[in-house]
Amino acid sequence: MDNCVKCREDHWPNHKRDTCILKPTVFLSYEEVLGIALITSSIFFFLINTIILGIFIIYRDTPIVKANNRNISYILLISLHICFLCSLMFIGRPEPVTCILRHTTFGMTFSISLSSILAKTITVIMAFHATKPGSKLRKWMGSRISYTIILSCSLFQFTLCLIWLFTAPPFSYHNMQSETGAIVIECNEGSMIAFYCVLGFLGFLASISFITAFLSRNLPDSFNEAKYITFSMLVLCSVWISFIPTYLSTRGKYMVAVEIFAIQASSAGLLGCIFMPKCCIILLRPDMNSRKYLTKNN
Repeated sequence: MDNCVKCREDHWPNHKRDTCILKPTVFLSYEEVLGIALITSSIFFFLINTIILGIFIIYRDTPIVKANNRNISYILLISLHICFLCSLMFIGRPEPVTCILRHTTFGMTFSISLSSILAKTITVIMAFHATKPGSKLRKWMGSRISYTIILSCSLFQFTLCLIWLFTAPPFSYHNMQSETGAIVIECNEGSMIAFYCVLGFLGFLASISFITAFLSRNLPDSFNEAKYITFSMLVLCSVWISFIPTYLSTRGKYMVAVEIFAIQASSAGLLGCIFMPKCCIILLRPDMNSRKYLTKNN
């Protein structure tokens, strides 16, 4: 007992208790089953997104694509592309660069997605009311209002991310208290206030998009994208409401897995709810993809 030496915090004694050995490191790696499954799902959704984008480009001059502001649809699809790829940055050994880029890149990209949806719903409402005799909304019609919404919302989120990075940026952290006998390598958010501000703004955009889409859900059929947006926002809210308590109750690599799942599930929800019905009409019901059909339903 006279020769007993206390091991350093990042070491622990071997089973004979005669020497100190380095604790094993733990993080969500590319080689383990969970990491492979999340990578596979990310690539799968990325490919589905690519196919849908290709369909919308090929059929860009058809009424169903043109009726719902195709340029905004392209912006939304490209931003979802990046969202699916963002989840890959959460896998692997956390490094200083990846820790900085993880949440800020997703926060920026997903704000573009949600602001695009908000621009779609507002454009739909304005387009419908502008057709009424004597409406003053006609002078506001056009792509400028949509792009202004997307740009202003994205710039606000970009500003939040810059403040986060310049005040208390995320960093790689060796957590020795989370798991007994192991060092959990993880990304520390730096400033939890900034982290929740970024998430809070996404929640604000989702809420406004849901409200505007819900209020415009009963517009004529050629404008009824609001119904799909309403459902997509319900899916998104369900994912994030379940994400917060799950995220706070998990530790280590499983916390990262929960983040990846939330990113992929929310992005896939937007992709499936908004674009899959249109793709089904384009590919399976071309008779519904005509100006005559849309006019008749109005």
